[in-house]
Amino acid sequence: MHNYKSLFDLTGKTALVIGAGSGIGQASAQGLAAFGARVFCGDVNAHNNAETVRMIAESGGQASALAVDLNDPASLAAAFTETGAVEVLVCTPGINVRKPLLEISDEEFDRVVNLNLKGTFRAMKLYGKAMAERGYGSIITFASIRAQVVEPGQGVYAATKAGILQMCRALAAELGPRGVRVNAIGPGVVETPLTAQIKNKPDWYAAYAGKNALGRWGQPHEMVGAVLLLASDAGSYITGNLLMVDGGWTAIDGRFTPPL
Repeated sequence: MHNYKSLFDLTGKTALVIGAGSGIGQASAQGLAAFGARVFCGDVNAHNNAETVRMIAESGGQASALAVDLNDPASLAAAFTETGAVEVLVCTPGINVRKPLLEISDEEFDRVVNLNLKGTFRAMKLYGKAMAERGYGSIITFASIRAQVVEPGQGVYAATKAGILQMCRALAAELGPRGVRVNAIGPGVVETPLTAQIKNKPDWYAAYAGKNALGRWGQPHEMVGAVLLLASDAGSYITGNLLMVDGGWTAIDGRFTPPL
C-alpha cells in the first residue's frame, strides 16, 4: 500500500529557486524548505536573498544564498558549482515592458526576451543535463496566463511566456525517458514586484480583480501548492504540463484593456 502521507515530503532533496529574493520565488523557497528540502536561494539582489534565507532559517528550514543572474552564463555556472545536480529547479524571474507592439524598441525587445526566455533556457539546459545524467529531477518554470491569452501591451512578454511553455514541453519529451519531469506554472494576476505598477492604479487593479472567477488578485503564497505538487512525488506522473493557477481567469476569458 502506498504511503500517501509522504507524497509531498521533500526530506533529503535539494532545490534551487532562482528569483528567491521576492514574490513567487521567495514564497516557493519557503514552501519547499517547509516540506524538508534543502533550498539554494538564487537571486541578483543579495539583500533580499539573504532575507529569504533568514526567514527559512527562522522557521527551522535549511537554506543558503547564491548570487544568480540569468543574463550571465558565468553566474549560472558558478551557482552550479555550489549546488551540483539538484533534484528540483524552480525558475521564476521575469520582466515586462508594457507598450503597444509597434512602440517597442529593439533594445526593449531584447531585454525582455534575454531574461524571460533565454535566461530560463540557460537554467533549464544546465540543470536539465545534470538531472538527466543522474536519472531524476523536476524542473518547474513560470509561464503565465499570457502564454495563452493576451491583451494590448503584452505582445513581447506573452511571446516569451508562450516560448517558455513550448520549451518545457519539448524538454519534457526529450528527458522523460531519463526520469526528468518538466512543467510550467501559469499564474494569473498576482501581487508581486512585477505588478506593482498596476496596484498603484486603483482602476486598473480593480479591473483585473474583476476579470477572474474569484474576483480578486492572487498572492505569492497561493502559487506554492502548485510548486510543491510538481516538485514532489505527488506530481510523479505530471510532465509537459501548464498548470494554471489563475483564479479562473482563462476559464472565463478575463480581459481588460489597460491604459497604455
